[in-house]
Parts: sequence; C-alpha cells; structure tokens
Amino acid sequence: MNLDAIATIITQTLIYAAPLILTALGGVFSERSGIVNVGLEGIMVMGAFSSVVFNLTYASKFGNLTPWLGLLVGGLVGCLFSLLHAVATINFRADHIISGTVMNLMAPALAVFLVKDLYDKGQTDSIQEFFGYFHFPVLGDIPVIGKLFFAKTSLTAYIAILISFVAWFVVFKTKFGLRLRSVGEHPQAADTLGINVYAMRYAGVLISGFLGGMGGALFAQSIAGRFAVTTIAGQGFISMAAMIFGKWNPIGAMGAALFFGFSQNLSIAGKAIPFIASIPDVYLLIAPYVLTIIVLVAFFGQAAGPKANGTNYIKSK
Repeated sequence: MNLDAIATIITQTLIYAAPLILTALGGVFSERSGIVNVGLEGIMVMGAFSSVVFNLTYASKFGNLTPWLGLLVGGLVGCLFSLLHAVATINFRADHIISGTVMNLMAPALAVFLVKDLYDKGQTDSIQEFFGYFHFPVLGDIPVIGKLFFAKTSLTAYIAILISFVAWFVVFKTKFGLRLRSVGEHPQAADTLGINVYAMRYAGVLISGFLGGMGGALFAQSIAGRFAVTTIAGQGFISMAAMIFGKWNPIGAMGAALFFGFSQNLSIAGKAIPFIASIPDVYLLIAPYVLTIIVLVAFFGQAAGPKANGTNYIKSK
C-alpha cells in the first residue's frame, strides 16, 4: 500500500469522523448535566436539513462562506430543537429515553414534510457550495507527514478535534464545568450550595443541541451533499456509542469517534487495504453499525456514567 493510499484513508477517516466528534461532544455536555440525550439522531437530522436549505438558498450570495454559515445555522436549529427535550425532561420530568425517542421519530418526518413543502419533492437538490479539501500552508509541504495529515485534508475535522480539547478544558478545568458535573452527579448537594440545577441542565442540553446540529450540518455539507430522509441514517446513534466508549470524556469521545469514522470509511477505502480488499462490500457497509452494537454491549455495563444521569430532579421547598 503506497503513501497516496494511506493519505486517502486518513483524510476520508477524518471527514467521516468530524460530524461524529461534534455530536459525541454534545452528548457529553448533556449527560454530564444528568440529562440522557438519545435524541442526538433527531438533532443531527434537523441540523442537516436546515444547513442544506440555507446552502441552497444563499449560495449565490455568500459563495465559499456558505457552508460555514450553514454550519452555524445547523447548530442554532439543533439548539432550538433540543429545547423540546430540555423542557420535557427538566420542567415536565418526562422519561429521558422516551423524550429522546420522540425527537428521533419527529425530526425526519418534520424535515421531509418541510422539504416537500419547499421543493415539492422528497429530497433537496445537491448543494453547490460544500466543505472541500484543505492544504495547510508549510505543514502540508513537510515530507511524508505533511502528505499524510496536512495536504488535501479536512479542515473541519481538525477544528472538531480542537473543539474536543476545548470541551475537555471547559468540563474539567472551569467553574462552569465543575457545576455541570456536580448537577449530573448529585443535584441535591449542588442545590444546597446555591447552584441552579435547572439552569445548568438547560445549558448542558442546549450545548448538546448546538454541537449535534453542527454535526448534522457538517455531515450534510461535506459527505451527503443534499438532504433526504436517509441522510443521517444512524450517525446520531454512532455518536452516542462514541460518547459511551469514550466514558463521557470529551477527548475519549473524540478518539472513539475517530475509530468509528475509520470503520465507516472501510466501505470506500477498503479496496486499498490488502487484508480487507477481499471482503464483500455489503459487510464493509454494515461494519460501523455492527461495531456500534458491539461497543454498546461490551462497554455500556462497564462504563460508569454520571450518577444522576437520567434521573429527574425535583427541587425541594
């Protein structure tokens, strides 16, 4: 296997991993606050839908800047959509799993209905402005390493990795992060210390929605190129598996997302890997979902999440 083939595998892995990283980080913030967010899939769907509609509408006006603005639009729509989950679980004390499942069921139906209303068909046209390859100045010219990691690569993936380290710092090294973790571990104790449990949980869910919406927008504008009901197709659940595999740690979730990104890339780059080339394509296509199930079965029981995760809090008077 030559250097070009290895560089292609690394680049495609980064492209597929970037949306998973952002969404998994969103899951970390939500569950660290004590709110289980099974609705990451639905949030990604709404982020993907809104970013593609924005891209198709304003590409002629904003040009190359369009996908970046679409990323922000997807994040904002994801944030608004996650507000439903926050209100249901925090104010109305609904079951977290059921609320998230409702979001996952509602998002594709709502998005396809709006696509049909806007474009009079079941899916959008392909976008013209999307996230392409990026060449890092100076770094991309370094022999071997530059070609593998910094030439014709994904800028958004490196931004997602950088956000992972920022998220780790926020969660573990700031007052906000300490308060967020405290309401996820022991909300009663946090409340007695004057921490607003409801406000911190809202913050966790809304941050989760913003990052998940950005993840969906990034997937739509870098991989799918359009929006249809099958655009996301399980990416939110894979992100949730990455969060659990990473043990609710932003850097761990990022590493797990890179692993799942590689597994998704196998169906494309597998032919360039000698010991994988002989495997039928259908097995490579289902590989990420099989690995997700294996990870959930193998690690979910062993991974200890926040103690109050999934537990509704009722403020005592």
